[in-house]
Amino acid sequence: MKQNLITSIFIAIYSVIGFAQVEETPPPNYIKTINFKGDTPETQLPILRLGEYLVLEFDALNGNEDDYYYKIEHFNYDWTPSVLVRSEFMDGFDNQRIRDYENSYNTYQIYSHYKLTIPNNQTRALKVSGNYLLSIYNSSNELVFSRKFMIYEDKASVGVSIKRSRDIQHIEEKQRVDIVITPNNMQLNNPKQTVKAVIVQNNNLHNVISNLKPQYTIGNQLIYKYDTETSFWGGNEYFFFENKDVRAANTGIQFIDLKDLYHNYLYTNIVRANRPYTYNPDINGNYVILNIDAENPSIEADYVWVHFSLEAKDHLIGKNIHVYGNFNNYIIDESTRLEYDENNQVFTKPILLKQGFYNYKYVVANNDGNIDEGLIGGNFYQTENNYKVLVYYRDLGARYDQIIGLGEGSSVNISN
Repeated sequence: MKQNLITSIFIAIYSVIGFAQVEETPPPNYIKTINFKGDTPETQLPILRLGEYLVLEFDALNGNEDDYYYKIEHFNYDWTPSVLVRSEFMDGFDNQRIRDYENSYNTYQIYSHYKLTIPNNQTRALKVSGNYLLSIYNSSNELVFSRKFMIYEDKASVGVSIKRSRDIQHIEEKQRVDIVITPNNMQLNNPKQTVKAVIVQNNNLHNVISNLKPQYTIGNQLIYKYDTETSFWGGNEYFFFENKDVRAANTGIQFIDLKDLYHNYLYTNIVRANRPYTYNPDINGNYVILNIDAENPSIEADYVWVHFSLEAKDHLIGKNIHVYGNFNNYIIDESTRLEYDENNQVFTKPILLKQGFYNYKYVVANNDGNIDEGLIGGNFYQTENNYKVLVYYRDLGARYDQIIGLGEGSSVNISN
């Protein structure tokens, strides 16, 4: 009896610890503009080749010049903790203070800008590919926020092509992703069990398609030509605005006002679900920090209250509508929820954002937790979307999931 009780407790603990998927921790209100950067000016989904550097930047608006520390953890393909100890995936140490920070200059909103680069003198290298979680702690060892990133190796070529759905019911609304994986000078043993593919649309980790197994093989190539299993809703092009000159009304901005901070009031956006598709170039939900008068926008760009506005159609009243984009890592919470203005027949929401060029869209959060991107913007197969495919491989007897290849494709040249 005692032995059975101990076994039951062990199994329960193992289930909680060993199989719990890790989730990113959103930042508190005073932490803003969390950027992952590599060799691009705009923020990016942090998928890095093994050996490349990683840059994390963020602003603290409390004016305290607090000390922040970082920790790094390694995970399996399904974001459960891997069995590797730190010395197996890291050369050096983490739990170090972020030493690179500057205070804002010539801005109404004071803030401290923090910058973490990996590798550095303490964390000299990340030695293996796979999924990682970067967590930021304060001086009291309290978790402030965390972000996922991935490291891959060039051990396989990943061909990605975007096709229209073969499902007649959704042929005008969905896009499917075809994948061909060709290993480079390596043998993929028992690929049905050891190889798993993950598809990411527009750098959004909240709606990925994961755990895809090869449909069939031709020689040493793994072929994925599914229909429903690899299909995404097409969505619509993102709205955008630009406020790099904070003292003038720029693209997408109707008028400005200066109170304690600058306020930018955007033009009211229309519901596009029942309108014809119109091509409108965007950066797929991303954003870039810009200030026309600044040499260093990281510390010279100011914070502005941006007032979003959406026309209030009858079928939307009572819905849980949010502003959606990479500016807050596609998080749905009260900070992005629109309020109904009955007098002006619009939904509105002010959000504090750093100067720059922003993409955004409006989505509906259903009671079951699902996000409906098409109710307001519509879904069109012609929409230009970016797709990334990550290929995970755990050889027989291996102790962790490698990422052996990265492929990328765009639906700008979508075909039947």
